Amino acid sequence: MKKTIKLIPILFLLVLAACSSDDNTVVPEEFVVAFENPSVSFNATESEKEINLIFSTVAPEDGTISISFTGTNAVYGSSEDFVTDPAADNGVISISVASGATSASFSFTKLKDAIEGMEKSIDFSIATVNVGGGITSGNTTMQVAFAETAALGGNIESEVGGPNEPNQVYVDLSGQNQTSVNRESWDLAFYNGDSFRVAINGSVFMAVSELDAVDIDAVDAASVADLQPTVAVGTFDAANTVFVDSPDGVITGTAIAEISETDSENKVYLVNLGSEIGTETPENGSVAVSGESRGWMKIRVLRNETDYTLQYAGLDETTHSEVTIAKDAAYNFQFFSLMTENEIVVEPIKDKWDLNFTVFTNEIEGYGSYGYSDFVTTNSKAGTMAYMVEVETLAYADFELSNVDESLFEDDQRVIGSNWRNGGGPGSLPSLKEDVYFILKDSDGNTYKLKFTALVNESGVRGYPAFEYTLLQ
Repeated sequence: MKKTIKLIPILFLLVLAACSSDDNTVVPEEFVVAFENPSVSFNATESEKEINLIFSTVAPEDGTISISFTGTNAVYGSSEDFVTDPAADNGVISISVASGATSASFSFTKLKDAIEGMEKSIDFSIATVNVGGGITSGNTTMQVAFAETAALGGNIESEVGGPNEPNQVYVDLSGQNQTSVNRESWDLAFYNGDSFRVAINGSVFMAVSELDAVDIDAVDAASVADLQPTVAVGTFDAANTVFVDSPDGVITGTAIAEISETDSENKVYLVNLGSEIGTETPENGSVAVSGESRGWMKIRVLRNETDYTLQYAGLDETTHSEVTIAKDAAYNFQFFSLMTENEIVVEPIKDKWDLNFTVFTNEIEGYGSYGYSDFVTTNSKAGTMAYMVEVETLAYADFELSNVDESLFEDDQRVIGSNWRNGGGPGSLPSLKEDVYFILKDSDGNTYKLKFTALVNESGVRGYPAFEYTLLQ
């Protein structure tokens, strides 16, 4: 599992090359400089970060950029709180810029942690741009915080991975990072809360059905053959929602019944493992998220005091494998792969993520379960809530903390869902909705406004969603 963050450069106010209507004179692009993001925060284990400056165009000549700074309970120096490279001289960092460069940076090293309860931060400001008459715009200041303070906002491109959408991506807004995991890497999710519940992987369109059996070794393919055609996603049967987890994310809505303390009450389940991740390359603007069938298995789950016991086997196997899954309260779920027979980490710690970009099993009223691409869920099990705002009600730029309506927050994990994009139809592809945005409150009480800025990449390829967000304070 890889933790990364890919940030989209902010938009600058540029003077674009153009021809004068009077004399056809070419007006050159201005060289504009800004910080990549308005804030950076350190956790207790980090000591060094790279601070990036981005340019609107390539540097027209060699030069320097001067950065000034002021500290709050933080002093510059090798025996003090922090240092930089290049080193500062009288409170100013001079960064060399080579002709043709598209960005610049300096490193920041934290030498002493913040004392608990005391704010410790440094505010940087772009003082001068000594490169071809350059100017500053956008993020002209940025703050480095020594504690795990909430990020002020930024721009994030989620690493979904293109039109096959192979990844589930967990995004932490306050920590300004994302965690990406292959969505085919797990099958079952064992709940770490007070109840004993097991969820299935809706991102590969899994489905399960309870059988009238408690002996897993007695179940074979012939005994479930008549049931298999119905235990699937997308059959357009309104009744097939019983085979999938409740899409609102309520833990009591798992397709697998709550695991009983009484072994005889825990039945065997037929498991449709769903579809492999697609491998075809679709036309621009389309997706190909599903490939070949992943097959079928049978499982049975028991309770072992505070742990789970999972029994599993192929349909025609007369013996089964068994594994113990221990709860860990730091996470929403413990995850297990029936394909690799391993327990794996999928989600980050439960209070360290807010959004999940994923392929998703939803439901269409009257037609049952159905697969969705480009879906975004909220971490409702850890208390993250959100609601949608229409631009005609209040423009995104004008929305402030005082405009938050607490009564509108929803704990349905589908609040964002597919509501940030138009679904497309005959003769039209899905497209970005520009008339809505979202208000989100995380498990720590930080409130953000969030607006999606892209559904496709610069080449029109799906699977590259992007958004901007701002802390309301």
